[in-house]
Amino acid sequence: MTRLDGKVALVTGATRGLGFAIAQGLAEAGATVVVSSRKEDACRTAAEAVTKATGVAAVPLALHVGQWDAIEPAVDRIHRELGGLDVLVNNAGIAPLSPTLEGVSEALFDKTMEVNLKGPFRLMAVVGARMAEAGGGSIVNISSIGAVRPSPPEAMYAASKSGLNALTMAFAQEYAPHVRVNCVMPGAFATDMAEAWDEDFVGKVVDRLPAGRLGRPDEVVGMVLHLAGDSAGYTTGAVIPVDGGRTAVY
Repeated sequence: MTRLDGKVALVTGATRGLGFAIAQGLAEAGATVVVSSRKEDACRTAAEAVTKATGVAAVPLALHVGQWDAIEPAVDRIHRELGGLDVLVNNAGIAPLSPTLEGVSEALFDKTMEVNLKGPFRLMAVVGARMAEAGGGSIVNISSIGAVRPSPPEAMYAASKSGLNALTMAFAQEYAPHVRVNCVMPGAFATDMAEAWDEDFVGKVVDRLPAGRLGRPDEVVGMVLHLAGDSAGYTTGAVIPVDGGRTAVY
């Protein structure tokens, strides 16, 4: 198992679902994890749960990644209080669905891009520059197979995640050779969001999956840990599907 003892990691959107699983996995590997999301109470509750489960202190940090001017002060605080930042996991995102594309409002479109694309861009810019100055670091973006297998209802979400894939490759060049930037594209996973799916929908999702089932959150965690750690030292600019084979199927 990858060890991250002595490292500091920031995970956005870390209070539920894959983000929470990733935060807990990083803590289990020895990292001090900054658990971040919009709501302070949710951050505190999730950080306490990570600490209780792992024995490693997690730190709550309320941050709305869609607010450009809030990002640099938040990164300043992490550096000031924890001494630096070694790993960034850009996981925060929203996934609104639209019955028709004509009916999409400008406000919803802009909000989706702010959270899913603009926020990760600014975080990578600020964090990556400081990692490069410090001599190293790893950034892991959480995208989606929607980026390469979009459907009309998720068009906004898919476009934002496709943009995140592109940013991954650009930032991998910007802060090379010391900062590695990679991207994980999850498929359908059994998180709290999936609990609302009915049997028919789940059946349609897994029907053509070579894996024949939904993914478990720990099956994304393992890839994130690998990319965060030194064993992935020659991996940068990569966009890696973790999707039960979905993108292998036409």
